[in-house]
Amino acid sequence: MSKRFIGARQTTVAREVELTGTGVHSGAPVSVILHPAESGAGLRFLASRNGKIAAEIPANVSHVKNLTLCTVLGDESGITIGTVEHLLAALRGLSIDNCYIEIDSKEVPIMDGSAAAFVEAIDEAGIRELSEPRNFIKVLKPIRVEEGDCWGELTPHNSFSLDVEIDFETPLIGRQRLQLDMSPGVFRNEIARARTFGFMRDLEKLWKAGLALGASLDNTIALADDKILNREGLRYPQEFVRHKMLDAVGDLSLSGFPLLGAYRSVRGGHRLNAFVLKALFADPDAYSFVQAPRVREAVAVRYDRAVAAGE
Repeated sequence: MSKRFIGARQTTVAREVELTGTGVHSGAPVSVILHPAESGAGLRFLASRNGKIAAEIPANVSHVKNLTLCTVLGDESGITIGTVEHLLAALRGLSIDNCYIEIDSKEVPIMDGSAAAFVEAIDEAGIRELSEPRNFIKVLKPIRVEEGDCWGELTPHNSFSLDVEIDFETPLIGRQRLQLDMSPGVFRNEIARARTFGFMRDLEKLWKAGLALGASLDNTIALADDKILNREGLRYPQEFVRHKMLDAVGDLSLSGFPLLGAYRSVRGGHRLNAFVLKALFADPDAYSFVQAPRVREAVAVRYDRAVAAGE
């Protein structure tokens, strides 16, 4: 048996998979269908309106329209799709290069506030290798963006590494920092189930702004002044910084290709993640496109939970 270059081929989902849920900000019901896509298609949202595809929006930082509390993509006609980060994190976290994401609402469903439901659905459908080699964006020199005491930086690295730090005044969170070299196994086991979080003191203000209308204890870690309100508590040690890392995986997927680089984020969020990508692409000397070696025989790969856990 010949030795293969791991991750050499582009991938897609092996078959269609549908999920339904609720938009965390809109409170509206949402249906999402993940469709297999051909090599080179990338990750693309298909906005469905009244049963017809009204827009095709690439998951690319050039299509970012808003970064308030979530990442919103859109096109020039004014059609937007929000809260894309958790689904994109699942796709990129599982090393899926190509997928058409059909969605019938303005917002990706929040599910349980993490990427777990998306990961489970993708694993159930399977992941198919395609015939073309995988393309990467290789970071060639440091790129740094600062906003007050928040900063983010991409530096050269031979794989995709994340080092995320958060710092909240509440003792329920405090200062948390986590560094991981990302792979499908690491994403599944260490990141995918980390939920979004919010403070009860901010809820009324968000409601008045027409936001968080679908938020609940089923999809958000709710923080009072002195306690976590969710009866089951936390899923991970440092679940808060793990969720910020999940967001970063999703936001950085808007590069359009897997990254070969190390990302360091301090007190960041969606805005900082996107601005670092924009700064990277603003400097042609800061990155290059590279391609994996060609290998023989495209294969279909299915993951069950036992295989996934040991990946």
